Amino acid sequence: MKIRVRFFASCREAAGKDQMELTVPSDETVSGILKKVQQDFPGLSLGNVMVAVNQEFTKPDTKLHEGDEVAFIPPVSGG
Repeated sequence: MKIRVRFFASCREAAGKDQMELTVPSDETVSGILKKVQQDFPGLSLGNVMVAVNQEFTKPDTKLHEGDEVAFIPPVSGG
């Protein structure tokens, strides 16, 4: 199945792109995508990122479906 992965802020800078499409197994979960993206982009630190699926924050064991959008959103700081 195909999903879209979106990168925001420092994740986008580390990945060198703002989005990409992945073909993954039909039983893929958010944690599986985290591992795959970390392998593809070793300089990308995903330890503290929030993950959203279809614009809703989610947990690592969430199962993905065809056409889902997975977004990696790093913590925001500032004042």
